[in-house]
Order: sequence, then C-alpha cells, then structure tokens
Amino acid sequence: MEYRIEKDSMGEIKVPVDKLWGAQTQRSYENFQIGIEKIPYELVKVFGILKKAAALVNQQLGVLDQQRGEAIVAACDELLIGKLDGNFPLSVWQTGSGTQFNMNINEVLAHRATQILATSPKPLVVHPNDHVNCSQSSNDIFPTAIHVVGVSMIKEKLLPAMYSLQQTLQSKAEEYANLIKIGRTHLMDATPLTLGQEISGWVRMLERNGEMLNAGINFMRDLAMGGTAVGTGINSPEEFGELVAKEISHLTGEVFNTAPNKFHSLTSKDEVVAVHGMMKALGADLMKIANDVRWLASGPRCGIGELKIPANEPGSSIMPAKVNPTQSEALTMIVTQVFGNDMTISFAASQGNFQLNVFMPVIVYNFVQSVRLLSDGMNSFNHNCAMGITPNEDIIDFYLHQSLILVTGLVPLIGYDKAAEIAKQAAKQGVTLKESAMATGWVSEDDYEFYMNPAKLAKPRRV
Repeated sequence: MEYRIEKDSMGEIKVPVDKLWGAQTQRSYENFQIGIEKIPYELVKVFGILKKAAALVNQQLGVLDQQRGEAIVAACDELLIGKLDGNFPLSVWQTGSGTQFNMNINEVLAHRATQILATSPKPLVVHPNDHVNCSQSSNDIFPTAIHVVGVSMIKEKLLPAMYSLQQTLQSKAEEYANLIKIGRTHLMDATPLTLGQEISGWVRMLERNGEMLNAGINFMRDLAMGGTAVGTGINSPEEFGELVAKEISHLTGEVFNTAPNKFHSLTSKDEVVAVHGMMKALGADLMKIANDVRWLASGPRCGIGELKIPANEPGSSIMPAKVNPTQSEALTMIVTQVFGNDMTISFAASQGNFQLNVFMPVIVYNFVQSVRLLSDGMNSFNHNCAMGITPNEDIIDFYLHQSLILVTGLVPLIGYDKAAEIAKQAAKQGVTLKESAMATGWVSEDDYEFYMNPAKLAKPRRV
C-alpha cells in the first residue's frame, strides 16, 4: 500500500494515498482498534448536510470566503450522493464527544474541496478546522447530528414501516369483524370477542405509538449548533445558530430550531432518552403482537391453532414438515435488542458532566440501530407474516363452544353463584352448558338462547 505524509499539531503520520482523510482520522483509526462497530453511515450523511449548511451560513455572515465555501458545498454534495464512500472508517469506541469523527468529516471535505479548487484560476487550500469546521465545535455539531438523524430516520423509515403494518392489521380487523372467538385472560378461557376486535387492539397500539412518536420528535427539533465548545458560542457569530437551523430545515425538509439554551443542549440528552423511550414502548407493543400471533398460530394440531400463518421456510433440521413462527421470533428478538439499547442510551445520557456529555457516539449508534431494526423488523413481519394471516374457523368455532366461561352470559339473569354452579356441574358431569342449565330449572330454553348468543356476548349488554 502506498502512503502520503500528513501533519497535524502532534506531528507527521502516514495516511493511505487513496484516502481523503488526514492525520487526526488516521490517529483515531490506529488508536481505537476496538470491536467492529463503526459510526453509522446515516450519521455520515447527516454530517454532510450540517457541514453544507454551515458553509452556506458562514459565507452569508462573511466569515468564510465564497471560493472556499462553494468548494466545501460541492464536496458535501458529493458526500451526500455517495461519491466519498470508503473514507469514514472510525469506530464508535472513540472519544465520547465524537471529536475524531467530526475531524474525519472535516478532513475528507477539506481534502476534496482543495482538489476541486486545484483546477480553478486561483487555487486555494481548504483547512479542516479553519474552514470546514468554521463557527462549529465537535461539542455542538455532534449533538445536533443526533437530533437531525433521529428526526429524519423516524419520519422517513420508522413511521412508514409502522403505518404499513397498521394498515395491514386494520384490513384484517375489518375483514374478521364478525368472526366470534373465545377470549383469553391469564392464558385461560374468558368471554367471547370477535377476531376483528382482537386485532383492532393491535391496530390501536400502533396508532397510539405513532401519535407518541410524532409528538416526541418535536423535542428533538432544537439544535445545539451555535453553542460551540461549552455553550457560550465562542468563535461563532451571534446569528449563526439561528441561521444554520433555518438552513438545515431547508436542506432536510424538516423544521428545526436553534436551541434556546445551548448549555442544556451540549450536556443533556434528555430529549433523546424520551424519544427512544417511545421506541421502546413501540417495541413492547410489537412484542405483544408477535407473541399473540405465535400463540394463536401454535400447533397446528396440538396447540391453539386459531390462526394460520405463512410457511416461509422449513422449521427444523430434523423434524420434516415442521413450520415455525419465524417472523414473530425475529421481531421479538429485535425488541429485546431495543430494550437493551434503551438501557445503554439512558445510562449514557446520565453521564453529562459539567458542560458536555461524552457518551455521544454510543448513544447515536444505539439510537440508529433501534430505528433500523424496528423499521426493518416491522416491514419483514408485515410482508412475510401479517399479510398472510388467516383464521382457522373450524378451530375457532370449536373452542368457542367448548368454553365454560360462556356461562358469564347468564349472570344478568340468574346471578353469579347460580351461573358458577351451572359451569361446575357441566365440567363435573361432562355435559354442555345448555344441558347443565336446563337440568337446574333456573333457565328456560328461550332465555338460554337469548342470553348465551355468542354474538351478543361480544359486545356491551343493552338494558
């Protein structure tokens, strides 16, 4: 491999000749050979947007010359379309402020901007700190990037996946609105409901999660840029924070504002914790939905077996014809990862000492992973399972009429104690509820048919 010599304040270092990064990136690359977790690519793209916004505002404010500013903007545009891929190799496990990643972006953009200017009538050198990082600090741009990537990914990836699954389940709820089945509480028989009603609960879970997430991400629309090193805005023009927030809004199509208190923005990650907590809530509901599906589809002959799910792949290496609820299993494993990510983010966010939180790379890594996994998991579950769910109506009808809990329908007529006695005698004698009820003389046949109609038992009683 061929190398060139790059210099920084610590001296000279060899850098691969085919890479655009500089000395600080190389030092970080060599000093943090830890794990395989890299800074998420989504954050690279967001940094491209932030650096472009900063270059445009710095030109507007007269703190960056037009020639260098336009070259930086051009380099950012190349980054955003993937032309600079392969130049962002840094580990998550680095300095907690993300300084080395910020410098990785600065060095790559500065190198590329300098190359662009080399063909101009007046070639200039673009400096990673003086020009690309102008009016910024790692301490304010990294938390800004966390907020922008969070809002963008939730709006563009998570919510569409959730709404798609919600629509699938809504169609199932409507299709099976009148299919009566037995309910279950405590894993035991309970009173009837319709399959549509059962699925409607899942629909509302996703609907409610959408409401919470849409409200929650508004707390991430305040941006730290303009606070620079400790929140005072040193070396940044007074108007920079407000103007750069407007420019970021223009570039992303999302509304962002300059944070009213930059001391809060640099050291606290409470908004990120809150929004990830909402993703955890979504995860909890997805765990319930996926588990309900696999319980109801269990069997097919020796389990509950009320639902049929698609057979996507063989389920066993030893048992022929076995098909497993693999999409439910994948989705529930994703949820356990999200729960773990939430604990990591919560603890990391608690470590804001004095004017800075220095756990930001691990916070954003886990946040982005949660969005990715939940989005991809819901899409997979939707297309490979939910869309293909159908009821096993014979099994549903069998369980409905086997249940002794239907006797609850007689309580308004004869009271709890007599209804309980009818059920106990039916179980003891191995007869039907109707036979047991008729034997007591407490209920006429007409009353039995009226009060024990399963369709009526699946809705509130009219008085």
